[in-house]
Amino acid sequence: MNPTLGACPVCGEALAVTRLWCPACDTTVEGRFQGGPFAGLGREQLAFVETFVRCEGKLNRMERELGLSYPTIRARLHDIIRAMGYEPGEERPS
Repeated sequence: MNPTLGACPVCGEALAVTRLWCPACDTTVEGRFQGGPFAGLGREQLAFVETFVRCEGKLNRMERELGLSYPTIRARLHDIIRAMGYEPGEERPS
């Protein structure tokens, strides 16, 4: 199974999810569905987020697991934060 695409491979604009299908009972639901904040992330970014969660957000554990330097991990994390529509270090109102 392929991961969900967040952007059109032709023009780069955001894709809209309009159909969901259950392989167990063959039910199809059609409409316009929101993908959520992770929908726009690429495969490598999602793998990074999975590692981040598995390491409980501890960047020193991520350094060991990924074999990357602390600045590289921070830069990738900041790229993901921006891809989700936020700015690193910026607090959002409650």
